[in-house]
Amino acid sequence: MKKWTILWLLALALLACSSSQKLKAIPAGSTVVILGDSLSCGTGAAKGEEYPALLAARTAWHIINAGVPGDSTAQGLARLPDLLATHQPLLLIVALGGNDFLRNIDVAETEANLRAIIQAAKLNNVQTVLVAIPDYQPVKAALVGLSDHPLYATLAAETDVLLADEIFSKVLSNSALKTDYVHPNALGYRLIEEKLQAKLTALGLFKAQ
Repeated sequence: MKKWTILWLLALALLACSSSQKLKAIPAGSTVVILGDSLSCGTGAAKGEEYPALLAARTAWHIINAGVPGDSTAQGLARLPDLLATHQPLLLIVALGGNDFLRNIDVAETEANLRAIIQAAKLNNVQTVLVAIPDYQPVKAALVGLSDHPLYATLAAETDVLLADEIFSKVLSNSALKTDYVHPNALGYRLIEEKLQAKLTALGLFKAQ
């Protein structure tokens, strides 16, 4: 085999290795930030019933619940630098976009904000999980239920971050698991936490003791 061929194959191998995020399990006691809106804050349930609190109890992670009701992706992006500097997390879980969809903000703007959030986390060497948010379309939801907005799968692939899909959609499609049109009840949040924990385990970020 010619020398240049060997060098070319080596270059391709290195490129392949560098193109995927190297996973590191998050140890107990580590700081994790959840950047979200009312779905992360826990609107619709009592304090302690929101999924970040349930996830913290299960994983023994120190979870900073940075869920602010009404926040858009632009507002989440604006809050992120201070959150990263203050808490220096090992993991960032991004669960934003629902308010953008409800307010009919241009999808390109939502995608750009999420992309900027991911880039900021990468610059700070913070592992990132992007949580897919449902595509809020009232007519579609009433007929066939909610499904993840397609931008999340596309963005995760393009930015090479971990995707947690089908976390909210099924729960928010079931009226028995909600307190209103967009917020889960206590049981709904518990199911969301179970889905997210299972996904984090499958991704190699959480290992049960």
